[in-house]
Amino acid sequence: MKGNKTTRREFLALASVGAVGACAALHPALARAAMMGGGTGGGGMGGTVSVVDPAPGGAFYDIPAAVKDASGVYELQVKQARLKVNGTAVTLLTYNGMYPGPMVTAAKGEKLKVRLVNMLPKTTATNILGHPRNITNLHTHGLHVSPSLMSDNVMRMAAPGATLDYEYDLSCEEPGHLNFYHPHVHGTVAEQYWGGLAGPLVIADDATSPLAGVETHVMMIKDLTIASGVPEPYTSTSQFMHGKEGKLVMINGRVNPVLNIRPGQVQRWQIVNACNARYLKLALDRHTMQLVGTDGGLLDRPYPLSTIILAPGERIDVLVKADQGGGAFKLLSLPYDRGGMSGLQQITLLTLAYSGLLMDDRIPATINPQAQRQTIDLAMLPRKQITLGMMMGKGYINGISFTGMNNCYTAMSMVGDYEVWEVYNNSGMDHPFHQHVNPCQVLSINGGDPGYASLYTTAPAWKDVVNIPKMGSATLLVPVRDYDGMTMFHCHIVEHEDIGMMGAWHLMSGPMGM
Repeated sequence: MKGNKTTRREFLALASVGAVGACAALHPALARAAMMGGGTGGGGMGGTVSVVDPAPGGAFYDIPAAVKDASGVYELQVKQARLKVNGTAVTLLTYNGMYPGPMVTAAKGEKLKVRLVNMLPKTTATNILGHPRNITNLHTHGLHVSPSLMSDNVMRMAAPGATLDYEYDLSCEEPGHLNFYHPHVHGTVAEQYWGGLAGPLVIADDATSPLAGVETHVMMIKDLTIASGVPEPYTSTSQFMHGKEGKLVMINGRVNPVLNIRPGQVQRWQIVNACNARYLKLALDRHTMQLVGTDGGLLDRPYPLSTIILAPGERIDVLVKADQGGGAFKLLSLPYDRGGMSGLQQITLLTLAYSGLLMDDRIPATINPQAQRQTIDLAMLPRKQITLGMMMGKGYINGISFTGMNNCYTAMSMVGDYEVWEVYNNSGMDHPFHQHVNPCQVLSINGGDPGYASLYTTAPAWKDVVNIPKMGSATLLVPVRDYDGMTMFHCHIVEHEDIGMMGAWHLMSGPMGM
């Protein structure tokens, strides 16, 4: 990660708004990271940093578990609900009346069954992009499952009053794997997601995992702006070009909740960036975060980090040890310049408060011994070049703006192959590139944050979201395995997906050479 030397440019950018004083209460190393984040965190031009530091709120809220019915099905009812958010009444789109949606838990080898019931009101209204409102469906973001039939098939849709039954074969899933679920109807994803439709989906640990007995908290980080008792509406195509960032940044629907930890205790935090467009650069004052898992599952060992970038749609699994004796400490999102006229903010997300009797927990030395980077001769592998672009209110993949399956860029791959994907970003903002079904390993990243590139090009991490820096690129090793069918890849700034930065991926049956 970045060193401790502060450049003159970084210091001036911070001092111009008095942010040195705002950081003074932090540990010196974290204060330096906060000061340095605005100028170079995203490889941008720097600028004014604003500090959002709400007072500590209520106790940390663990998302309730979804409950199976008598036939073993999780039912998710999509409906409007009047809830309190940070003390303000707001009508949100919800799963089962909850914000975020309930936690769906399953195990490797299970047949996960979900029934989606669309209880939204019937309407003929369209959004400003011209797409019908209140049609929805379900995408299990991160699961390595079939994209066809009743599985993760985003071509299925439910109008108000309709029901969709899903069944996912988890025989190829990874234990201890954090995912989440949300809608995926092209043209309305951003509004429904912004309005509240997202929830966690966890594949349980193996009984022998060194993490199985660790106190665990799932954290859905989501932002929102409330206007007249509803999520602020989309009123211009420029909001789709930039991507929405909310005034409230919450963990599990709460602003700066207080999470208790016993001195000497180790906790596991499974974190989802469920924001539409906001990037997070996470840092925990005076503590090291031990990264033990990423989008695609658990790593071989803990990777100690002082900061880590989490693009929209990315997930991390970290261990935190209470090794500071006592006190209260802030989990921050430090300034990050993603481009596209986004603001530079330092935000307090959570307060970690020491409380209770002393413990003597240890960080496990080994997490998943099977995790490894792939060592393959790349010379003979099929290669794809994918270019992300934006122009005149539209997003593009290889020069084509997605409007439907009959008008999109389509990539074709043979099941059983490994492929090398070169993903280029020809725009002035970062794009989190997400591919369904098959996670990848990162071979190289050109541009952007050097710590992000160093981590994901060396750790045995499987990724289904990779940040492609503005005017930069990434090279990915993509295994095409286990499942055929038609699926998608797209930018996970979901507004960009809605305006066309999405392609179709045809997985074709062939010799299983893996």
